[in-house]
Amino acid sequence: MSAPKEEMDVETTATHDIDQGHTTVVEGMGSFHEKRFLGLRIPRYAAPMTQIVLVGFIMFLNPGMYNALAGLGGAGQVDATVQNFAGIGLHSAFAVFGLIAGTIHNVLGTRVTMALGGIGYSVYSASFLCYNHTKNRGFVIFSGTLLGVCAAFLWCAQGVVMMSYPTENHKGRAISITWLLFNLGAVIGSAVTLAQNWNNKAGSVTDGTYAAFIVLETLGAILCLVLVPSDRVVRSDGSRVEKYRHPGIKEEFIGLYKTVVSDPWIILLFPMFFASNYFYTYQFNDVNSYWFSTRARAFNNVFYWLMQIIAAAAFGAFLDWTRLSRRLRTGIAWAFMFVMVMAIWGGGYVFQIKTSRSHKGPGMDIFDHNYTWYLILYMSYAFLDAIWQTFCYYTMGAMTNNPRKLAYYAGFYKSVQAVGATVVSKLDGDKAPISAIYASSWGLMAAGLVCALPVYVWRLHNTEVSAVESSEESDDGGAGEVRKAAAVEEGS
Repeated sequence: MSAPKEEMDVETTATHDIDQGHTTVVEGMGSFHEKRFLGLRIPRYAAPMTQIVLVGFIMFLNPGMYNALAGLGGAGQVDATVQNFAGIGLHSAFAVFGLIAGTIHNVLGTRVTMALGGIGYSVYSASFLCYNHTKNRGFVIFSGTLLGVCAAFLWCAQGVVMMSYPTENHKGRAISITWLLFNLGAVIGSAVTLAQNWNNKAGSVTDGTYAAFIVLETLGAILCLVLVPSDRVVRSDGSRVEKYRHPGIKEEFIGLYKTVVSDPWIILLFPMFFASNYFYTYQFNDVNSYWFSTRARAFNNVFYWLMQIIAAAAFGAFLDWTRLSRRLRTGIAWAFMFVMVMAIWGGGYVFQIKTSRSHKGPGMDIFDHNYTWYLILYMSYAFLDAIWQTFCYYTMGAMTNNPRKLAYYAGFYKSVQAVGATVVSKLDGDKAPISAIYASSWGLMAAGLVCALPVYVWRLHNTEVSAVESSEESDDGGAGEVRKAAAVEEGS
């Protein structure tokens, strides 16, 4: 039975669903797969934004909690050495498995891949709880390596959902929603840590802090199981997300090679990818952990991740602002980011000139003189991080609408990113001069933007429904359906 005319307040068309054998009503942009409850429009469970929000909550409970712990510096320990060793195992495993995570995702699907990915986070937190009592470095290093494998799966699946589920003109919104929820997890996790360590000015964080993270991260792994398969997700224009069919391991590695050969511009983004997690070690271990008391570290963490939410939401909204063409938006965004890199890291010299491994940090507390100015500078690092990560994801999503290619892009992104994090974890673990870590963090960000500039000048188009996508049709196993999904022209 068709809906009453007075309820059809948007343009509708009817399409026949071959798989389900019934007629589906496809409503206008933003209202597809909605139903009414007490007069309100409620998005249906298989709608893209519903699934993106669910993935956001998974990120809230898994990497969000991990970030809350990592942001304390040394994962809440007084000495960051053991955390650096775990970080080497974590990022090394991530670099390797990030390259094949797209293959695993094509075989297992989004739901199972994310569920497997969520397991490692709770084990990682448990290892530090154990370390508080046994000083068992081996368990911490093992848990970091396991987390590297699991996180590669989780982030690959998350990247595919975030970049391939929405239509072109909603990709920035999808990125900002996911980033908002992901960082909200870090904010709440940091707030819990602050409450439990309010009277703790020195030493490791409490056992209760680690126990809270274990419980929340376990819930995140379980939540993955409620996601729907990708082929059941229907976009607002009536098109379905392409269902992957695994062609075999050999063919998948050939696919990785063809991805680079068919669009070598992606290589120019590798320096940006390399820098995207490199700077965390300096900010968390050599600024937050070095400079501040345990209570102030937790307090800083709350505002660090809160700033990430604000920055990602604002930057994502700008990247979706269709009054300007996509090429113009990305050009403005690039220029803004370059200015911010120079200004914020230049301001960070205030930290650097007073930081040395030869003496203990000042242990600044939240009630100390001039603390507010140092907090603002630390929050500026968070602002830059949020727009950097958002811009990386937006750029990849703007380069193709093919979900299989996006899986490869996400794998490249996280793998190269992990190599950078491995390098800096080793440097920090070997007690390299903090000035060298500071200078390399700043230099890599500036160089990454310069290397990527040709992509924004010559490679990006106002829409990817173009010859670039058409040339991939013979290799992508069904990109035609995806191109129909993305047929929303943006600004001129």
